[in-house]
Amino acid sequence: MKTFTTGEIAKLCDVNLRTVIRWIDRGALVGFKLPGRGNNRVREEDFIAFLHEHGMPVPPELQQEISKLVLIVDDELPIAKSIQRVLKRAGYETLIATDGFQAGSQLLIEKPVLMTLDLSMPGLDGFEVLKYVRSHDDISNLRILVISALDEEQLDKALANGADAVLQKPFKNEQLLNTVQKLLQN
Repeated sequence: MKTFTTGEIAKLCDVNLRTVIRWIDRGALVGFKLPGRGNNRVREEDFIAFLHEHGMPVPPELQQEISKLVLIVDDELPIAKSIQRVLKRAGYETLIATDGFQAGSQLLIEKPVLMTLDLSMPGLDGFEVLKYVRSHDDISNLRILVISALDEEQLDKALANGADAVLQKPFKNEQLLNTVQKLLQN
């Protein structure tokens, strides 16, 4: 686990050291104090999440370290495999979960940067997965692309429940790639 000092973050963000300390004190930037000395440290993933959340650019030296892992959640394996083929060709690492329960455990263990999510699944459906992700602090910043054959009203409901973008099945491969790239740039 890579960590940064407040001084390193100040330099990377081109701000005063006191500004970084205020971010931590306010709870905007998640940090922890070293035992005994009280110096602040910030985990790399918390720093990158903070940058994304506040619309700040990720420094180039950290960009190559950002994961390109995408979790594909769809109970129809042929569809999941077709999404996987498109993403792998574009250089993304992928995992497949065929139900909501599997997705939940893989999200916590693997920490993907993006999840594609089908809404219609037996057991834990896509809406319940959305609710779970958005209420779980460790993964609440995850980018979620809903890919579903449901009607526009249901897709709008998915957006209202925390999806970052939606695609209706069937979709074009270019649509999928463009949407994924757009979501990961924000």
